[in-house]
Amino acid sequence: MPTLLWFRRDLRLRDLPALLDAAAADGEVLACFVLDPRLEASSGARRLQYLYDALRALRDSLDGRLLVTRGRPEQRIPQLVKKCGASAVHVSADFTPFGRRRDEAVLSALGDVPLHASGSPYLVSPGRITKPDGTPYKVFSPFFSAWRQHGWPKPAASGAESARWIDPADVGGGIDIPDAGAELDLPAGEAAATDQWKVFVANDLHGYADDRNRPDLDVTSRMSAHLKFGTIHPRTMAVDLGRGTGAQAYLRELAFRDFYASVLGEWPHSVWWNWNRSFDDMPTDDDAAAQDRFEAWKQGRTGFPIVDAGMRQLAQTGWMHNRVRMIVASFLVKDLHLPWQWGARWFLDQLVDGDMANNQHGWQWVAGTGTDAAPFFRVFNPATQGAKFDPDGTYVRRWVPEVDDDSYPAPIVDHAAERKEALRRYSAIT
Repeated sequence: MPTLLWFRRDLRLRDLPALLDAAAADGEVLACFVLDPRLEASSGARRLQYLYDALRALRDSLDGRLLVTRGRPEQRIPQLVKKCGASAVHVSADFTPFGRRRDEAVLSALGDVPLHASGSPYLVSPGRITKPDGTPYKVFSPFFSAWRQHGWPKPAASGAESARWIDPADVGGGIDIPDAGAELDLPAGEAAATDQWKVFVANDLHGYADDRNRPDLDVTSRMSAHLKFGTIHPRTMAVDLGRGTGAQAYLRELAFRDFYASVLGEWPHSVWWNWNRSFDDMPTDDDAAAQDRFEAWKQGRTGFPIVDAGMRQLAQTGWMHNRVRMIVASFLVKDLHLPWQWGARWFLDQLVDGDMANNQHGWQWVAGTGTDAAPFFRVFNPATQGAKFDPDGTYVRRWVPEVDDDSYPAPIVDHAAERKEALRRYSAIT
């Protein structure tokens, strides 16, 4: 009997366990993707553009045999199962709060037809790394040690040739893949992800440990959007990582990705609420003046060059260097005293790689409200950070060319004074 392969955050054909499972029944496979209006409404234009472009690339790799439809998955998936007579639905496991609710609704709607989840977007799936007593880790360092000891499987041997594909025209109900009208600074899809990774490994991996914090150097991998949409699996990347310092530094970043997914899976409230609930009493600003400062931050008009450069890079490209993400986040929370959720929401609107676990817990790391051994009193000094990581001002001048002109705005706050105010507010809740 046929089976249904439902693509989600795994828009590739290589190293895809769900594809192997779908093909194992020895029947034909219908490949499908459901455009959920809820996700379309909550995603920024650039992230949608990557999704649509990656779907086109996946469809081309399948010689057109990808059915794209729109609607609520709990309605559309059972309809497709009925149309093609599928005996089962195969997916890659999703551990986000939204994904779990969606899959529970689909499972209920399918009735007697099973929903098989295999694999995940991670090297080690959330929930598998625990303390000896079975409780989840709350701090990254011990998680990282246990994660390395646990290990992960080699890439799965899958590809388009693994299955006999059903022609979507025989099923009907498909739609044209939309276009968001946004411009991406890197191509999307599996082939683009593979090429990007090969270039990084060949040219920049060896120096990654030393250079990864330098936004003035174009030496980062730029794999984050590809990982977000699963156009490459981190297993495929990990096999290229040896014992060099650059490779091990990169592996640590992949571990952070797994850690944040595990934290979100264990504490789903932390998607929008403080993981450390004692910070719920931390006073933040929300008056008209605060809104004005928030707008200045979004527009890159704060008068702090490294902050403004990062925010303009984000606005123009949908991406920002990770070191600069930390700097601008610290500025929003601790210099402007605004809720981290405001910044996290803006990032999700702008970022091509906007991933709920990485984004929300990256913000909470900076805000000091998350799973972190170093608490709130870590305050980034924008001037010091700029001097250290953009020593010649190359990055700033790339995005803020008027930085040396009279037209550049004066700082909207005094960093030293606002640092003291941030620490005063923190002391009031401890």
